[in-house]
Amino acid sequence: MSRKLWRIVIPLVSTILKQSTKQSGRKIRKGEQTRTKPATIKQREKTKTFSNIRKLVRQKRSGVIVRSKGKVVKVLPDDNIGDRHQRFILKLDSGNTVLIAHNIDIAPRVPVSSGSIVNFLGQYEWNDRGGIVHWTHHDPAGWRQDGWIKLKGKKYQ
Repeated sequence: MSRKLWRIVIPLVSTILKQSTKQSGRKIRKGEQTRTKPATIKQREKTKTFSNIRKLVRQKRSGVIVRSKGKVVKVLPDDNIGDRHQRFILKLDSGNTVLIAHNIDIAPRVPVSSGSIVNFLGQYEWNDRGGIVHWTHHDPAGWRQDGWIKLKGKKYQ
């Protein structure tokens, strides 16, 4: 390559690297290699949370990260087909009910009983019974926001 071309290419590459580090929120050390994952719309929005589950039910929306709290109205038997899930039904302040499906192959069991008040963060999936919240645990692959369930100040993920 000619010197003229190098004078254009080097600043251009430098600008691109600076922009990518600004977007990731972390600085790259000299000599460090970067590896980026492809950014999908869901990945870019993974830090946004939604708390109005009543609106999601009306809109029949799924795949939305939700944060809310509710009272346990029924503890169901574990789902042992495939990955094991602890299941219980919560009644939210809005009056809606949701099924919590907490993966106990990845995260510890939450010691809930009827009447327990829990906070949660997970992914909402609509159904005609009010919906299911899953991904209430950490993501071992690191591709999505970690979910959790909080009972009496202790976080289970």
